[in-house]
Amino acid sequence: MISALGVIEILAWGSSFYLPAVLAGPVAESTGWPLAWVVGGLSLGLLVAAFAAPHVGAAIHRHGGRPVLALAALLLAAGLITLAAAPVLPVYLAGWLLLGLGMGCGLYDPAFATLGRLYGAAARPAITTLTLWGGFASTVCWPLSAFLVAQVGWRGACLAYAGLHLGVTLPLVLLLIPNPPAAAAEHRAARTGPLSASERRAFLLFAGVLVLGGAIMALVSVHLLTLLQARGVALPSAVSYAALIGPAQVGARIVEMSFEGRHHPLWTLTAALGLVALGLVLLALGLPGVGIWLVLYGGGNGIYSIARGTVPLALFGPVRYPLVVGRLARPGLVAQALAPPAGAFVLTQASPEALLWLLLALSLANLGLVGALWHLHRAER
Repeated sequence: MISALGVIEILAWGSSFYLPAVLAGPVAESTGWPLAWVVGGLSLGLLVAAFAAPHVGAAIHRHGGRPVLALAALLLAAGLITLAAAPVLPVYLAGWLLLGLGMGCGLYDPAFATLGRLYGAAARPAITTLTLWGGFASTVCWPLSAFLVAQVGWRGACLAYAGLHLGVTLPLVLLLIPNPPAAAAEHRAARTGPLSASERRAFLLFAGVLVLGGAIMALVSVHLLTLLQARGVALPSAVSYAALIGPAQVGARIVEMSFEGRHHPLWTLTAALGLVALGLVLLALGLPGVGIWLVLYGGGNGIYSIARGTVPLALFGPVRYPLVVGRLARPGLVAQALAPPAGAFVLTQASPEALLWLLLALSLANLGLVGALWHLHRAER
């Protein structure tokens, strides 16, 4: 089941979040639409996903993840078909509205909530394994997207991904993702119970971590090549260095899996944000060894994805886990949507140096939030 969910995540991420990295240029070139608007479709989709996230969490809490993930496959397919058929820019953007709903129903947070609903407190190993699968999304789908564009054009590539969702993702969900067991009566009553005062503080602190973490990830993903070139790295070398992040993410997740959940998830979160901050501070200082600093950043980013799913399970328990994950997803998705244009503003109005130091400040602030979470956790013990 986890392997099936892993394939689902690879296709969901590759045909939505990672799609513009390869298709944006061909789309703008063939249509004449402004590149900023073509790329901006992803930001629009992320905002829609943010709006949907709490409702998705509530639906998974009530009915399990199977119907929600099936709906995600249909929405992603519909959005990709709309992109492929778009004669004008507004229709193209409407396609991203559908893709945004599909992302809200089908990316990591709904998948984590699905596993939490199925396995309860024992979901941590499943969540960790799933992120290992998801780490291959760009590795698989960027070359696949480039191949499809070369063979059938960007519209054909969108149709091919739509076919994969209808022919692969949807059957995997319907055949291999089980319905959850019926919740006990006390669990059903607890789903609407309010968070305690300490839980509310933990919720707000972790939401802050997700906002800053999402902003950092989005800024680095979109503007990394510009930042590296500002450090004197030639474009071909910058592309090679950036390619180190993916393997570093997967390697760090394998290391995390080797610990077999023997430590509290807050340690995973601390290690993740510490590695991200270390990589960014060394990059901001302009020290030699760019590849090493990016491996540190990539490793931290890799296990951060695990912490996103496992920390709420530990802090809030399995009963309300889908609800909490859905509520927490919204601020992080909004940050991911708004951070790239904000970063572009800093680049144009200030400098790449200013953006690097901004990234460093955000990462250090996130470490402060984790310290506050530790303090709260220990006070409750």
